[in-house]
Amino acid sequence: MTDQANSARPWADSVIRVLLADDEQMIRHGVRVILQHADGIEVVGEAANGAEAVRLAAEHRPDVVLLDVRMPVHDGLAAVGPLVALAPAPKVVVLTTFGDDENVTCALRAGATGFLLKDEGPQELIRAVRAAAAGDAVLSPGVTGAVIRRMLSGGPAGAEAAAPDSRVAGLTDREREVLVMLGEGLSNREIGTRLGIGVGTVKTHVGSILGKTQCESRVQAALLAHQARLMG
Repeated sequence: MTDQANSARPWADSVIRVLLADDEQMIRHGVRVILQHADGIEVVGEAANGAEAVRLAAEHRPDVVLLDVRMPVHDGLAAVGPLVALAPAPKVVVLTTFGDDENVTCALRAGATGFLLKDEGPQELIRAVRAAAAGDAVLSPGVTGAVIRRMLSGGPAGAEAAAPDSRVAGLTDREREVLVMLGEGLSNREIGTRLGIGVGTVKTHVGSILGKTQCESRVQAALLAHQARLMG
């Protein structure tokens, strides 16, 4: 397959390539063990700081980077921008703790796909990697509310914050339902199960929502759901 084709379809192969970036070797080892026992996932490299993560990502071209924020030498927050600027760009999932809301907020604004709590179970970790590779946002329900509230209270007025009610005015009733579930941090599969529709149909709704609301990502759409007071 050509480089151009790979750029257009970074997850064309059946195996999801993952890069781990965490300064704690035991955490990297534990994550590697979990992912190596999952079908269709391969760990292609390990980095101990942000600079090494960017270098290894350029070398190994992973589909997903699991990135710790707090690392010595060059932290993960500074690595998000260079990682998402690569071609093809990996999906960056920030590994976080409950006390890291501010750093996670900055990472999301820099282009991270989402965030995952470090104490999530093995199946949630595997699900998050697969969801990120498929283009879903990865938003741990345990901290989604806290991060969204911080983004709402700390963000300056601008294109994203302007007239949220008008941005959702053109959505159908079903699209509003899907947008609320994005605000809850649900994946396409979870949304489909709740609504009794297929994953492909959910993806169609999400694409329509992003286009109508001028959101660039599911994370921005989740934020908009809260800004527009759709969350009940």
